[in-house]
Amino acid sequence: MSDNKKNNLVLENFLPYRLSYLTNIISRKLSRLYSGKFNISPHEWRILANLNRYPHISAAETGERTAMDKVTISRAIKSLCDMGLVHKIFSKEDRRRSVLSLTREGKDIYRQIEPLVTGYENSLLSSLNHQELSQLDHLLNKLTDHVTKG
Repeated sequence: MSDNKKNNLVLENFLPYRLSYLTNIISRKLSRLYSGKFNISPHEWRILANLNRYPHISAAETGERTAMDKVTISRAIKSLCDMGLVHKIFSKEDRRRSVLSLTREGKDIYRQIEPLVTGYENSLLSSLNHQELSQLDHLLNKLTDHVTKG
């Protein structure tokens, strides 16, 4: 990224900044697709998507899968439960552990939002050719493996 020999930080070339900047722009554009109509925040959307993919997981597992902090997860789950989109029950094996699942309404809203966000993803990725898509996938996996093992 930066070939600056003096090791002075140039923010616009700093990989974590660039990834965060891109992610923030994408998240903002994605949230415009669903936040007004469904009153869902990006954090709440991530939880809905994870519960659709991995039903009956705990709040802690949701946090691990989304890399969101506990306070953000807790607030988003409370909001989703208050809206009637997520059902929270306590585990029979461990009463300290709650198990989350989408309600019927949560599943319905997820099904309505999913084509909006996948359509945006398809539009975004259409700017890359097949080789670039493959490289991007490989590089993202490689960086994710590095930071999760380090």
